[in-house]
Amino acid sequence: MHKQEVTIYDVAREAKVSMATVSRVINGNSNVRKETRERVEAVINRLHYQPNAVAQGLASKKTTTVGLIVPELTNLYFAELSKGIDDIALLYKYNIIISSIENRLMKEDEVIQSLLNKQVDGVIYMSNRLPDKVANAFKQTNTPVVLAGTKDNRDEFASVTIDYQKADTEALNLMYNDGKKNLAIVVGDPDTVVNKDNRIPAYRKFLADHDIAEEHIYTKINNYSDGYNLYSQLEKDGVDGVIVTRDVTAVGILNSAMDAGKNIPKDLEIITASATQIASVVRPALTTIKQPLYDMGAVAMRMLTKLMNNEEVDDIHVQLPYELLKKQSTLNQ
Repeated sequence: MHKQEVTIYDVAREAKVSMATVSRVINGNSNVRKETRERVEAVINRLHYQPNAVAQGLASKKTTTVGLIVPELTNLYFAELSKGIDDIALLYKYNIIISSIENRLMKEDEVIQSLLNKQVDGVIYMSNRLPDKVANAFKQTNTPVVLAGTKDNRDEFASVTIDYQKADTEALNLMYNDGKKNLAIVVGDPDTVVNKDNRIPAYRKFLADHDIAEEHIYTKINNYSDGYNLYSQLEKDGVDGVIVTRDVTAVGILNSAMDAGKNIPKDLEIITASATQIASVVRPALTTIKQPLYDMGAVAMRMLTKLMNNEEVDDIHVQLPYELLKKQSTLNQ
């Protein structure tokens, strides 16, 4: 009998028990006599039976499957987060279903509902936005949800992040101490919780604390081309130091400035806020707020396993330490 042909029926027949008994043994149900359990386990080992996750779920009412919501499959930020998630899922024997909401923002709630219809045991959500429809869908199904690398101003869902306000303030201080006084911040969506309630307020507070009257906040700058085209406006506005939330956007600004004959970092200091691989492979290398992306994903997945199994969680809002890595795009290396 080939390994791939072995079914739960084969195990039950060989062990001379019902399929329900085999299922109880597989799922660790204590309501099985010791000698019966040992006989079933012996047959499982002899036949090299691999329980099907869905079949296990029928008995345990769990699918051993986790849904992963990713905004952009090609974004290195989310790719590095996902690596930590995947490793912990593998350790705890969970399967992952990935759903991308890229270019489908108007139907995001439908994408989420489709995932929930697959009866996943829990969800890790990495989108920068959590619309009311999506939040309500999660709450109605009582599906455990953990936000990885993003926040929710409702405080209704567990999250794993860094202290964005503290990180941005430290980055601004670095540039200010280098003599840069016309500072800017470049973000994508200005209405996300991370940007609206953390990064932008931190920027404005820094300006107020240092009696800097003129603010430069550039929004909806999402990709390399946006960054490249933005540089001419930064130059026109006299910006000499900038925090950029996306690495690829920062590279666009960097290349445009250098194409215009500018010296980085003398003419313009750039600090990026994601610390994906792209920040270190460009030249000059970018100073960056290094988020522990792998760890954030791993901690989010471990927290989700606890929530799915009704285990105690000490703190559902975890902030991991970040590091300001000084590279060639700032003077103070």
